[in-house]
Amino acid sequence: MKKLSLIALALCCASYQGFSQKRNPKTPTPAPGTAAPIGGPNAMNRPGGPPAGPKPYNQVITGKAKTDKGLFKVHNVEDRYFFEIPDSLLGREILTVNRISKAAAGNRGSMIGYGGDQIGDNVISFEKGPANRIYLKSISFSERSQDTTAQGLYKSVMNSNIQPLVASFDVKAFAKDSISGAKGVVIDVTDYMNSDNDIFFFDAGTKRSLSLGGQVADRSYIKEIKAYPLNIEIRTLKTYTKSAGQQGPGMMGGGAPSSTPATYELNSSMVLLPAKQMKPRFFDPRVGYFATGYVDFDANPQGVKNQSLITRWRLEPKDADIEKYKRGELVEPKKQIVYYIDPATPKKWVPYLIQGVNDWQVAFEKAGFKNAIVAKEAPNDPNWNLEDARHSVIVYKPSDIANASGPHVHDPRTGEILETHINWYHNIMQLLRNWYFIQASAIDPQARKMKFDDKLMGELIRFVSSHEVGHTLGLRHNFGSSATVPVEKLRDKQWVEKNGHTPSIMDYARFNYVAQPEDNVSAKGIFPRIGDYDLWAIEWGYKWLPEFNTPQDEASYSNQTIIKRVGANNRLAFGTESDPNDPRNQSEDIGDNAMLASAYGIKNLKRVLPNILTWSNEPNESYQNAKTLYTEVIGQYGRYMGHVVKNVGGIYATPKTVEEKGGAFKPVSFAKQKEAMTFLNTQLFTTPTWLINKELIERTGLNPADLFQGVQKNTLIKLQNAGTISKLINDEALNGAKAYTVTNLFTDLKTAVWSELYSHKNIDVYRRNLQKAYVDNMTKLIVPPAPATGAQGMGMRVIDPTSSDVSSVSRAHLTTMAKDIRAAIPAATGMSKYHLQDLLVRINSALNPNS
Repeated sequence: MKKLSLIALALCCASYQGFSQKRNPKTPTPAPGTAAPIGGPNAMNRPGGPPAGPKPYNQVITGKAKTDKGLFKVHNVEDRYFFEIPDSLLGREILTVNRISKAAAGNRGSMIGYGGDQIGDNVISFEKGPANRIYLKSISFSERSQDTTAQGLYKSVMNSNIQPLVASFDVKAFAKDSISGAKGVVIDVTDYMNSDNDIFFFDAGTKRSLSLGGQVADRSYIKEIKAYPLNIEIRTLKTYTKSAGQQGPGMMGGGAPSSTPATYELNSSMVLLPAKQMKPRFFDPRVGYFATGYVDFDANPQGVKNQSLITRWRLEPKDADIEKYKRGELVEPKKQIVYYIDPATPKKWVPYLIQGVNDWQVAFEKAGFKNAIVAKEAPNDPNWNLEDARHSVIVYKPSDIANASGPHVHDPRTGEILETHINWYHNIMQLLRNWYFIQASAIDPQARKMKFDDKLMGELIRFVSSHEVGHTLGLRHNFGSSATVPVEKLRDKQWVEKNGHTPSIMDYARFNYVAQPEDNVSAKGIFPRIGDYDLWAIEWGYKWLPEFNTPQDEASYSNQTIIKRVGANNRLAFGTESDPNDPRNQSEDIGDNAMLASAYGIKNLKRVLPNILTWSNEPNESYQNAKTLYTEVIGQYGRYMGHVVKNVGGIYATPKTVEEKGGAFKPVSFAKQKEAMTFLNTQLFTTPTWLINKELIERTGLNPADLFQGVQKNTLIKLQNAGTISKLINDEALNGAKAYTVTNLFTDLKTAVWSELYSHKNIDVYRRNLQKAYVDNMTKLIVPPAPATGAQGMGMRVIDPTSSDVSSVSRAHLTTMAKDIRAAIPAATGMSKYHLQDLLVRINSALNPNS
């Protein structure tokens, strides 16, 4: 994120060597022939004359100054901006958080470029240097040592980690507070804030994603700089050229740069990091928290250790309540976690967003705090600023993006969350409607229309609010949570309404698509809500533990607590969203058996599909609604196939410490993999003709075969790839006859895809396309892969099938297939015959490329 392209680097260098190009447009440019300062903005050495030293304070901060008092004084003198930094703040670490206040017209990426979006953050400090200079230092905490003893590593680590000085400023004057007597320095920051730098404005990665080029100096300027008690807010207008790549909103591609520039209003917050740091808590993979990492030179006496600290808010009892807290009484924290609702939010949704935040109060009670978290409407105060980094806000974005996100800003030294801006895009309501219609309309009559009642939509917004707030509390997705629930319990009205269909709102387990109409499950058993895992995760992450002085001291207690609690209740288990092999850890799935859950889901889809035209009917509208919902039905069907196929070659991964029994990795059983293949044969490879609805096709023009055949092909790719086959080979080597082998896979696939070869039946167009895809996939397994390009080349591992047994077993299978196809050709007629002849040529060409 911090790397600059050569072009950007050149632009930065140019901006420092000729600061007159970056001046505030309100400030007169130097007269022709006037020499520009050498060495960057505010450089003190000028050719042909003595060094310019500090002036008396009142000659710099004159009677014309407009002064704002806060973290430090900010002076505006005839459109020049000066920071008056007290000596006590020199060397203090300050977090900069940069956001878009007002977005450029028509210049947005898929989820970036809107008002309120964060575009960068850094930790900086102002350092006093020689010759009356103040240096701006950019600080990294990626390598650390706490051992400051004579023989400790701290000095060596620091010697190898000098932090970069990104800017320098002349001391224009020395200051002395008339009341406190505190001393300080005055520097002119005008030119630096008018320049294009990634400390206070766009970071390099975000600029690339928005295809922004260099700053246009004569159309960029400082709007205002305001001081608050713990922060400084800098508002600027920045205009950038458009670089090659973006040809339209959200479109990335080649081409010439646009001649129309992009103008943004940006807000940069400088927030003083706490002098007294919060005690960190080490990350544990068995509880899902975001983390900030570093290399620790002390943890391993004979090497280094990669450490991670969870991100969380600082919650501590008030001094007067410490003994109450220790006795187990609920107490209010010293500082409440407060979320404000963006004033631009449509008023009817505000109560639901607020409730989505307040729903977390019960979780914090498990950690010993009452009223720890609350949401409020933004105050009617002209000094209240949406972008102010002291405020956490749920930001409403009038966007067609159907999404929401919950980022947060934290202190990289400790993981302490300092603030968050949750993004709520307007069009998420369309996504929620489509989800609920497809997954719940079979069991909830409220969902059988295109415009939901406000109460239903409000409750949907509430659950999304709670999910995103969970992220801003430090919680990651728990994709494994729903896999702890037996599928049949999802149909048990009493049980599911009491416990919910997933133990975590941080799961992607949208709605209970397993429940059938005859189960009479109400909304309490359909909607996600804060559950057992969420209560446990907040308790583990936020419980105040004063008996331990350091995170190292907590380690043993934390480990034993997790072993005891999760071991006694598997509903508290965490499953990471980043595991490609474990079928328990999937998005959009529910229940502990994907085959059984998906079968129930398909039953409900078969109830929804024939009613789409009726339920989507709106007067004076086209059939676009029906087309959208028809597509969504096939998309949901495709998700079910994805949930099932991950069982084939699947590996259960359960993080454990050495104190826990059993292995951490275990292959999916033979029986379950066999069950998955049987399901795919029945529900997918046997043409799903129930998806072909003639009336819908005639009204919408949609060809469902194109869509469901895409599902068939994608599923085949997941089965017929070097990764899956390699896992099956390894499982057989380790477990022998107990394993589901490659031979089992190819036999089951042949039964599912090639039955016509042996029954001598006509092969219809859907099966012909499926069989062609099958052969194409197999032929790719006997040759080295093509060199990765583009996104494929960015850190993605490509397995070469020819470097292992994958190509050997695939070649043998193709040889057998060629023999079987050759034997079937004489009995075939028409398109079936032509099709088999074509496949035989393809296979022979792959097996004998030089013949």
